[in-house]
Amino acid sequence: QVQFVESGGGLVQPGESLRLSCAASGIIFKILTIGWYRQAPGKQRELVASITSGGITNYSDSVKGRFTISRDNAKSTASLQMDGLKPEDTAVYYCNYVPSSSVRPPESWGQGTQVTISS
Repeated sequence: QVQFVESGGGLVQPGESLRLSCAASGIIFKILTIGWYRQAPGKQRELVASITSGGITNYSDSVKGRFTISRDNAKSTASLQMDGLKPEDTAVYYCNYVPSSSVRPPESWGQGTQVTISS
């Protein structure tokens, strides 16, 4: 059974930082592209950062230069360092693999971790 468990969210002020962590099980973690997604109230879930099995990263324009994704294949974990947080970053953040032409979309999601940016 595929499982992702996210942690590290919280309430911070604009400009501050948070580091999210994700632990995966039930998958061959090291061969998959892993992504951090977020879903704000009333909006669809969006992919904000991804990292390939070889360590190539990609970011949405909204977080580029502020967020840094990393992974530890030996531990099947991933992290998202978020700096310079803005109120518009407020959302529930999820970790999961990123689908491709050969990998079907995720069928299940973890509980996510709430990130709230407010003064």
